[in-house]
Amino acid sequence: MSIANQYRIGDRSQHAFTTISRAGRRAQRGGDCRARRRAGGRAAGAADAAARRARPDAARRTRWPCRRGGNQATFPAQQRQLADAAVIARGRGLYQVNCQSCHGVDLRGGDQGGPNLLRSPVVLNDQHGELIMPIVRGSRADKGMDPINLPESDIVAVAEFVHSVAFTMQGQGGPPRGSAAPPNEAVLVGNAAAGQAYFQAKCSSCHSVTGDLAGIGARFADDARALQNAWVAGSAGGRGTGGGRGGRATTVTITPATGPKIDGRLVRIDDFLVIVELPDGTQRSVRRNGDVPKVEVKDPLAAHKALLLELNDKDMHDVTAYLASVK
Repeated sequence: MSIANQYRIGDRSQHAFTTISRAGRRAQRGGDCRARRRAGGRAAGAADAAARRARPDAARRTRWPCRRGGNQATFPAQQRQLADAAVIARGRGLYQVNCQSCHGVDLRGGDQGGPNLLRSPVVLNDQHGELIMPIVRGSRADKGMDPINLPESDIVAVAEFVHSVAFTMQGQGGPPRGSAAPPNEAVLVGNAAAGQAYFQAKCSSCHSVTGDLAGIGARFADDARALQNAWVAGSAGGRGTGGGRGGRATTVTITPATGPKIDGRLVRIDDFLVIVELPDGTQRSVRRNGDVPKVEVKDPLAAHKALLLELNDKDMHDVTAYLASVK
């Protein structure tokens, strides 16, 4: 073999090694599952198989990050190995007795004002109770979390139960899949009088409890969570007719440099094009070039979208409690 051919073969080998190393680094960062298979899928498969043979019960409970199909683990809390079922069951009972009144039946906050555990950085970073234990023992007493007299094994069991719920949540901070809606008392935790004052200050220019929101508490009597979602999203009432969420459409007025104005329902808008649906149901596309033509968008939910940037949990719960009382 000539020296030139040997060099080319060696160069190709070095290039292949570099390519595999790069793919391995991408896989190590946790993003590209295909790169992981290219960089060492056989070795990873063998390791997974060995783990399944060693602890088949744990392997069945674990969601692997690169699994194809609908059982893909999305968040770190869903990529952990769960504790034994007996430990989780004991932790559930301890949680119900000691924690549920503050953190809720679904871990997303209860009537005593405890935080959402499914969105807690402490829970997301905890492994087996080592970060939760100091808090249970009083490290945050100055913030309202009084110490609870539990032995270490019980605190670990509670932590494992919390992790088991986080493992099954629909998304980061969301409730477990297939879980029942929380009872009304877990949602109606606000101050109705404070909610009425907030409503008068922020909402009464567009809404009225004797007009579009009349009887809203009776309409959502069986589902306070739906009531809260509806008023925050702007679909609980409203004025006007048309398509779109809550029966109200986003409209647009286009003023060309020459010719009549064009009014209709906004279908699409970007920096280059506006598509509008005319009253007769046909659609018209208008090209944009900077500020020409003039485009005015009227979004009936603009106030609700702006409100989301400043709305806090207390105000949201207060308004929900107030609207629930409007029968």
